[in-house]
Amino acid sequence: MTCDTISLVQPIQQKAWRAGRFWWDWPHPSDARMQQLRAVIFDLDAIADVEGNGHRLAFNAAFAALGLDISWSAERYRQLQALTDERRRVAAELRKRGVCTECDVLAELLVDEICATKEMILAETILDADIAPRPGMVELIAEAYGAGIAVGVVSSGSHAWVEPLVRQLIGEGVVSTIVTADEASDGDAYRVALTELGAQARDCLAFAGSRTNQRMAAAAGVATVLVEGEGVGAPLRVADCQRVHDRWQAPAA
Repeated sequence: MTCDTISLVQPIQQKAWRAGRFWWDWPHPSDARMQQLRAVIFDLDAIADVEGNGHRLAFNAAFAALGLDISWSAERYRQLQALTDERRRVAAELRKRGVCTECDVLAELLVDEICATKEMILAETILDADIAPRPGMVELIAEAYGAGIAVGVVSSGSHAWVEPLVRQLIGEGVVSTIVTADEASDGDAYRVALTELGAQARDCLAFAGSRTNQRMAAAAGVATVLVEGEGVGAPLRVADCQRVHDRWQAPAA
């Protein structure tokens, strides 16, 4: 994860924000920092490509287990991620493939069975999947922890597999809180994380691995970095995060 693979959006409730303006276009703040960065929150897909290398493969295994001739390529899965709900992704694929049932209720039951099978497979296989941290992410998190900045992780997954996966990716004792679907709905995950970290939105910087999570973090009032792709170049450092955070707070011209 590098500087040239991120973009920052100002929270949607900030009226000073204007469409098309990004953090690098904003005025420089005064020499004094406007607010010390106290916490960083990462969604799990900002740390690693869990969707592509975890969920996608679990879905493919679920299709096979249920006798469905469906296998999602990485490209096809990226297309389907435009649909924010995985049930809608499955339903869209079934329609595209002409997989029909006698009524809508049966179609929904098939979607339910696919998603339930996928969740079972994911929980059983996620820790053995080929999932690695994005370049520079572990170093950034370790530096933040060493600087006394609280680190939180949010995920729409189950706590039963998210917590051990976070430990596997990052290590023990670095993350202060992990908020999953078991603790909060997607829309509240960032707010719950802020509460558990003892931080306010203005003190925090969030890293989102998808547009959906970017919007959720922004809705919680948190300055948000969108992490996209593997990236090349110089890794992002804590000092860079502080500058991004400061620029976000600076009033628009």
